[in-house]
Amino acid sequence: MTAKRWFVFVLSLGLAMGFALAQGVTITIACGAVGQELELCKEETAAWAAKTGNKVTVLETPQLTNDRQGFYQQQLAAGSSDIDIYQIDVIYPGTLANFMIDLKPYVSADELKVQNQGIIANNTVGGKLVAMPWFTDGGVLYYRTDLMKKYGVAVPKTWTELFAAAKKIQDGERKAGKKDFYGFVFQGNAYEGLTCDALEWIASSGGGTIIDASGKVTINNAKAAAILDLVASQIKLVSPPAVTTYDEEKARGVFQSGNAAFMRNWPYAYSLGNQEGSAVKGKIGVAPLPAGPGGSNVGTLGGWQLAVSKFSKNPKVAADLVRYLTGREVQKERAIKGSFQPTIPDLYKDADVLKAVPFFKDLAGRQPVARPSTVTGPKYGEVSAAFWSAVHDVLSGKSKAAAALAALEKKLNQIKGSGW
Repeated sequence: MTAKRWFVFVLSLGLAMGFALAQGVTITIACGAVGQELELCKEETAAWAAKTGNKVTVLETPQLTNDRQGFYQQQLAAGSSDIDIYQIDVIYPGTLANFMIDLKPYVSADELKVQNQGIIANNTVGGKLVAMPWFTDGGVLYYRTDLMKKYGVAVPKTWTELFAAAKKIQDGERKAGKKDFYGFVFQGNAYEGLTCDALEWIASSGGGTIIDASGKVTINNAKAAAILDLVASQIKLVSPPAVTTYDEEKARGVFQSGNAAFMRNWPYAYSLGNQEGSAVKGKIGVAPLPAGPGGSNVGTLGGWQLAVSKFSKNPKVAADLVRYLTGREVQKERAIKGSFQPTIPDLYKDADVLKAVPFFKDLAGRQPVARPSTVTGPKYGEVSAAFWSAVHDVLSGKSKAAAALAALEKKLNQIKGSGW
């Protein structure tokens, strides 16, 4: 090759490399699609792409968390590099840790310090930071402020009070002509959402947390059975027969259309219920979930994190997107626009956030109840499926709670085997 041709070759190669760098890389992120999740994910990743010169493909994932986990496991087990960033549930880190990179080298000490340290600990497996917290969750009780005033009903503090209030309002609204009106809607389908709801009923009634911190199966007890039978007795009475098929969005649809007095859901439903076109705009109150006899008000710990796949071809760039999305600016925006609960404690004092979501001030210090995913590790999926199936049988009238929980205890011990 002559000197002239070599110069042309080197110049062309340099121009090609410069063009490639200018174009950036494409990062694919798997985002949820509940409420405004997908819309906000697209907006936020587009803003990062504009700043960095990279591109982002947003992949919509199944709404039900167990369906989403199954999809993730298929992708990761195949060693697929198609997805760079996964939005993972708070219960996933222990199960998916081996498939994710350690984010510690990419995140500064200051960025970690401002986060909720309990969630950081949850996301750290074997010293490895599997995921960064994006938003947290805790179950809350929604109620119609206008109907509470109309029927002279106070915010219920116990499950018995809730069901009595729900019946009173339901009877009054039906007498007024709203034949499809119900007192209380919740997540009753056989999936992870029912595990969250039922854990709240049981833990708030002093019935334990399914499996205790030492790994002992504790679910087969009289308090747990009593509250499950009580909830089951309210189906068709104050909850629709179809509630055993409801997930978060189906419950929200009924409440937001003006056809329910009370709803159990996550904080995200607040902003949607107050949007233009909502039948309940300006008529929504939020309170802690009720307690059972001898129990206390609790909400199941939920929330989602962002993790980078070890199969990503661009882990450094993907980690930069994770840092951006989980940072203060984006978390504040998501809180205001979508009432997604921040994982940065300082934002619970932010005036703009509290103006948009006033009840956040009451959530800052609350200690939610955790599902037994840490103690059961990789077996949690089996544990939760066994639990929600047993509860669903009770709600569907296939079994009384005492019999269902006795059978569940045996099944959980079989899953446990020689240990978790």
